Amino acid sequence: MFSPLPLRRKLKLSDGQILPFSDSRTPSPVHTAPVHLTKRGWRFATCLVTLLCVAGVMLLRAISGQLRLELGVVQSHSSLPPLYEAYRSREENLPHYEEYARRTDIKYLWSENFARSAGWGNIMQDFMMMALLAHATNRSHVFNDYVWDPNRGPYSDFNGKVIPSRIPLTAIVGGPMVGGDLPPEDTTPRAVSSSFFHEVCPNPTIINVKDVNTDDMVYGDVPASSVLKTWIKKIDSIDDPCVKLAGDNPPIFEVWIYGDKKRMLTIWPYLSKTPVMTHWRWSPLVVDALKSNLRLFTSTSWFYPLVSDTQESDAPDMIPGLLAIHVRRGDFANHCRHLATWSSDWNAFNSFPQFTDKFEVPSDVGWGETTPENRAMYERRCYPSIDQIVEKVSQVRSDARGSLKYLYIMTNGAMEWVDELKQAVQRATSGSQPWDSIASSRDLKLTWEQKYVAQSVDMYIAERAQVLIGNGWSSLTSNVNALRMVKKFSPDSARFW
Repeated sequence: MFSPLPLRRKLKLSDGQILPFSDSRTPSPVHTAPVHLTKRGWRFATCLVTLLCVAGVMLLRAISGQLRLELGVVQSHSSLPPLYEAYRSREENLPHYEEYARRTDIKYLWSENFARSAGWGNIMQDFMMMALLAHATNRSHVFNDYVWDPNRGPYSDFNGKVIPSRIPLTAIVGGPMVGGDLPPEDTTPRAVSSSFFHEVCPNPTIINVKDVNTDDMVYGDVPASSVLKTWIKKIDSIDDPCVKLAGDNPPIFEVWIYGDKKRMLTIWPYLSKTPVMTHWRWSPLVVDALKSNLRLFTSTSWFYPLVSDTQESDAPDMIPGLLAIHVRRGDFANHCRHLATWSSDWNAFNSFPQFTDKFEVPSDVGWGETTPENRAMYERRCYPSIDQIVEKVSQVRSDARGSLKYLYIMTNGAMEWVDELKQAVQRATSGSQPWDSIASSRDLKLTWEQKYVAQSVDMYIAERAQVLIGNGWSSLTSNVNALRMVKKFSPDSARFW
């Protein structure tokens, strides 16, 4: 989960004070002697005035740029992120809206308490669960933007970089999640946007999550399947076609339940069969990004089945020969130490019993304390060094008996570090078959709009890889593995550090 830096405060420009010029009719109280400068002095004075003017112009430009950011003024692609207007326009005019606006039998469920201010992996989990609840109660799933900062205009600040405050969900995903077709035999209403919900449901019934979720459901051992059943019963008891979960409430499934495999895996029989998963689609923007970067992975001779949006969802649709690895850097350095201190388990969907690589929480350390040995074990599996990465990649490639020819590194690591990793991996093949290609997230050629959904592009590539080595504590890895399991990839193809 990313943690944004504090946002810059809005600038407030006060009225400037204009100092009056001396009036020749008013005697000046101070008399100064005339100033006589040498030629060198005049040159120095001229340079000084010029420098002050240039500095003033640069300051005004900086203030103007900040004000334009604060006010949301649209500039060129070279200065500010895209706002995805075309995607927003399309999702506000989906073909079934006209019919739904006339009908009175359509029921809706909007989770106004949707997750925000987090990476896409965490928010995707929440969206999947709410789409499941909507489908289980025969209601239209009301979808919202992917929101980083709900309190700003179009733009926000993350690590000193300007990013979109929100992105239309249709720029990230497709399919039933955002109003796409459901299976022919499924009569559940299709998803609608939150703005359409506002139009047809001006006075919805509002439910406070805190009135339904007990402490045992949130903090105890209540299985996620039981939480789901409790909420199905609650929603089904409401006759009002318009239901909204209060926006100032926590989510139904709070973040820590996703790291409890005993509780969370009980919901898999339900989640794995809901159309949002069985008919999951990425947006055309994400699909096109993979399409234009296929040179990094293999030839394009097999391209047609990859991009088909009408294929059966239980076909793995693999990119043959591709090993994708998820290597978190940056913020994960401290995060992995935190996980060791609190003896944290893997994300539940990284803990399917069929997977080869497993993790057991150490039993010889207390909660809130750790040992050097325990910390080293966590770091090896959460924040591996280059040597440890090379060792695992070599092992997995050996297990695949020479079928892996292309390596893709999903990472937020610095370019210099990524280059060092690439060289180390290739050196490890000395005496054996070298990799045909080693590429990373940094090598993707993305359009201006694709740049800000690059995490989803990585997920799409990993979802299609022949083998994935992931991070057990990562929601990105977890969501990819959930999609691979739904598409019936071999459990042996999911590996971990």
